Amino acid sequence: MQIGIPKEIKAQEYRVGLIPSSVADLVSAGHKVLIEREAGLGSGYSDDEYLAAGAQISASANALYRDAELIVKVKEPQAIEVSLLRPQHRLFCYLHLAPDPILTDGLIASGALCVAYETITDQHGRLPLLKPMSEIAGRLSVQAGAHCLEKAQGGSGVLLGGVSGLEPGHVLIFGGGVVGSNAADVALGMGAKVTMIEPFDQRRALLREQFKSPRFSVRDAENLDLRALLSETDMVVGAALVPGAAAPKLLCKEDLSALAPGSVLVDVAVDQGGCFETTKPTTHLEPTFLLDGIVHYCVANIPSAVARTASQALSQSTLPYVHLLASQNLKQECLNNAGLAAGISVANGELTCAAVAGAQGMEYKTWEQVL
Repeated sequence: MQIGIPKEIKAQEYRVGLIPSSVADLVSAGHKVLIEREAGLGSGYSDDEYLAAGAQISASANALYRDAELIVKVKEPQAIEVSLLRPQHRLFCYLHLAPDPILTDGLIASGALCVAYETITDQHGRLPLLKPMSEIAGRLSVQAGAHCLEKAQGGSGVLLGGVSGLEPGHVLIFGGGVVGSNAADVALGMGAKVTMIEPFDQRRALLREQFKSPRFSVRDAENLDLRALLSETDMVVGAALVPGAAAPKLLCKEDLSALAPGSVLVDVAVDQGGCFETTKPTTHLEPTFLLDGIVHYCVANIPSAVARTASQALSQSTLPYVHLLASQNLKQECLNNAGLAAGISVANGELTCAAVAGAQGMEYKTWEQVL
């Protein structure tokens, strides 16, 4: 199969769909790999490295989409990329369709088979292609939030770790999954106090075992005096996830009044619509906005800030599924691998993801009905 790796065009998206070592693996398996000129530069990979791995260079996105059958990229396709998709294409990337009906409609109209990284599952029901970027985003969320707390960035001027004789800053994290646990790890490492809200009893027990610091606590949302908790919080990290669906709204606009001026909200769930009512997507060039005296950091592609590490981690995770998607008998591969099938969001002009259908009030069919 001819596999294409386009250059990412979303604002400040520096990652690349596959790194040279993964390309070499696919070439050795008999596939032809095309990569758009300079697609890897943002992650530190030159065209020469891809050529050495056996890839061929496409001069433009138009040429790549014309010649490739399987398109492997990072972020959801932008409007101009959607216009290049055809029924013969298989698209493999993060899609985050739940909050974006325009993109959903565009992919349905394209007739392409569209497979989402974020809903593929492993044999334990986990999300293996979301995990590496969630780890990075969780760790960067606190790093970025700590910077936003600086006075020159519009923040309150609080140092998260504090200094001798003073209480440390307080970080509130919604969600104790991969993002939340990595955010907690970094916040505790900085010396901050961390409170985590996690709804599942078993997960709370595991988190208490993982983080034995006296500065860490985890609690259920039931009987929670949220306003009182916010009044003593310097940073809030939104890390709640419902796979494939819109993120739950955990803070409303009125809740901002409980926070001290210059407090920071970091919404890691912005790709899925965001955890906060006041969220709106931002970019690495303009990462924050101020609303009611509260700094909002809502960058929609946080891991791109460390593009080389992120591309290596993502490529390592996606490669086995690229091999499966390059199969000439994809339906059989999906029958053999329910986790791969769980990633199919759009096929043959039909929506096939129940979570997206629920978020958008649409009808859907199962992948078996349309593939």
